[in-house]
Amino acid sequence: MSATRKLRWYSFRWRTGLLLCVAFGAAWYFLIGRFKHPVGSGPAGPRIENDAFQQIWSTNQFVLVGIGDSVTAGFGASDRHSYFELLLRNDDVVYPDMKGRDLQHVLPHLSAENLSVSYTTSEEHLQDQVPRIKSYAAGVHGLVVITTGGNDLIHDYGRSAPRDGAMYGCRYEQAVQWKEGFRGRLRAILKGVMSKFPGGCDIFLANIYDPTDGIGDIEHAHLGLPAWPDGLKVLPLFNGVIFETSQNFTNVHLVDMHEAFLGHGIHCRDHRNIHYRKKDPYYWYFENLEDPNDRGYDAIRRLFLVEIRNVFKAKGSA
Repeated sequence: MSATRKLRWYSFRWRTGLLLCVAFGAAWYFLIGRFKHPVGSGPAGPRIENDAFQQIWSTNQFVLVGIGDSVTAGFGASDRHSYFELLLRNDDVVYPDMKGRDLQHVLPHLSAENLSVSYTTSEEHLQDQVPRIKSYAAGVHGLVVITTGGNDLIHDYGRSAPRDGAMYGCRYEQAVQWKEGFRGRLRAILKGVMSKFPGGCDIFLANIYDPTDGIGDIEHAHLGLPAWPDGLKVLPLFNGVIFETSQNFTNVHLVDMHEAFLGHGIHCRDHRNIHYRKKDPYYWYFENLEDPNDRGYDAIRRLFLVEIRNVFKAKGSA
């Protein structure tokens, strides 16, 4: 009978190694890996046809004004690649397909002023930013781009009790009540903007996107965020207010970021998701979840550009 072989300290059983690898992989995924998503490369968002940019739309005086939160401020974008900056002037090296398709090529007498500030809510947009818009002469037409309401929902990330203007984690019943305050603020923002342009303005108002791609599991979107059971029901309430308010003014035009970003959130790789984008199954959000990455900003400038072009086309200019 042979003697039992003695295992040395450095001996390693393959089953033990396999179990440790699986455990390590699972721990990495649940702690870090599930928050990493492929961003892809190349153009994002709707295709912009070149025909409309082959001629000047107008030689009148225009000003592009930005109002709102970090999306309009461009937080998370690389240098000169916010949607506001790309609307004005395309980066022909990074986006060669958009060469010549920006506002400076079709509105030669266009100036710009971006008053948006990161981390701000609709209350701050009304109280701090609208008053800072200059009162323009009658000969100047305003093109005003606005993103508002997103921070009203996402703040304070569940770190404090939800309230109007910082609603994260609230119940649906609370949101039903608070949406009327948001409606009032939004109407006041729009009317305040219009009062600055005696010669008229067109306002391009974006709605709020959903990084969970319609699933509502926001706790899986960013490390440390608590679950928000009613979040998926609250978002449509506020997007409904944005839509309804935009319909009340003939010069306010909805920019549907919500629809465009579905399928580009945390479930972008899930082909079973109803919003799966087979042609571009990539993540359009920055690492902080609230803001877009460069491809997201590219998509947003295209969305705004489509709506701006539609307005000029309706006037017979584009």
